[in-house]
Amino acid sequence: MRIIVSTVNGGLDDRVNPAFGRTPTFTIVDVENGEIVNVQVVPNPGYSQPRGAGVTAAQFCIDQGADVVISGQFGPNSSQVLQAAGIRMHSAPPTMTVREAVEALLRGELGPAVFGPEGGMGGGRGRGMGRGMGRGMGRGMGRGRGMGMGGGRGEW
Repeated sequence: MRIIVSTVNGGLDDRVNPAFGRTPTFTIVDVENGEIVNVQVVPNPGYSQPRGAGVTAAQFCIDQGADVVISGQFGPNSSQVLQAAGIRMHSAPPTMTVREAVEALLRGELGPAVFGPEGGMGGGRGRGMGRGMGRGMGRGMGRGRGMGMGGGRGEW
């Protein structure tokens, strides 16, 4: 399994960066049989883009073969791109190291993704009205957009 984590400096001892699209680096962690077998730190190609940083970062994760992406939160555009590619998104607090986040994920203890200020996928944490009908009940401030992430589909 390939896990990509948003980081500032990178590495297993770095902390999870709250930003996804504007994170300076990604730490790529390869896991086999529940063990970390490879760690690589790469620059985020979307970091310094004036626009579209989230989409560029998401496309980069797809190109790298990510199965899972971990960040503090995801914006609406990056989350839509990652979801369309079938990549799972999880949020981790900025107090957690990359190693701790990966281990929590492997134990099934890492929560679902938190979406940024524009609501992301309908209702933030899946409390929208279902696919395409998100009312923004989470962090969307009444502007729920996108796919609904759960609410009404029984995923959460």
